[in-house]
Amino acid sequence: MQNWITDVIEQFGYIGVFFMIALENIFPPIPSEVILTFGGMMTSFSKLTVWGVILASTAGSVFGAAVLFKIGTYLDVPRLERIVERWGYILRLKKEDIHKADRWFDRFGYWAVFLCRLVPLIRSLISIPAGMSGMRFSLFLLFTTLGTLIWNTILVYVGAAFGRNWEQVVYFMDIYSNVMYALLAVAFAVFVFYFVKKKRKQ
Repeated sequence: MQNWITDVIEQFGYIGVFFMIALENIFPPIPSEVILTFGGMMTSFSKLTVWGVILASTAGSVFGAAVLFKIGTYLDVPRLERIVERWGYILRLKKEDIHKADRWFDRFGYWAVFLCRLVPLIRSLISIPAGMSGMRFSLFLLFTTLGTLIWNTILVYVGAAFGRNWEQVVYFMDIYSNVMYALLAVAFAVFVFYFVKKKRKQ
């Protein structure tokens, strides 16, 4: 996959960066770390500029996030209620649980969108619950753009600084990703533990 990504960027420049990042947002297994650091490296010996790559990648990220947000709007609370009515007993879920989660996202959702844009994989998937929650699209775009701009700027500049050794950045980003996934797994396990414990008490 890495060779395909680099070939597209080498051949199509900014358009290639936009396309690959948009695709990465819709299909998270494509690593943004490879796209951004390689794009940064390309600025050291091609006509591409650092800020050109940053802007192209940010536009692609926002476009991809908007697509997933739109998909999320089709999975609104009433639809989830119907799903829970039929299958909720398997996970011991009730309608009230959906409304609690929805209220939480209404309160903290914008910051969740912003912070999750700095976490690999999750940075793409957060767009779906944002759409589900009925979040204002304009504010979703604002916080998505801010978080994405920070992520893209750091990786593009680092890729430009490392030049031909850009793959070293990808190696360390893999470590960062694994650490974040481990922390999220622990947090999820703790959440499930307390959720089940609370349900049993009820």
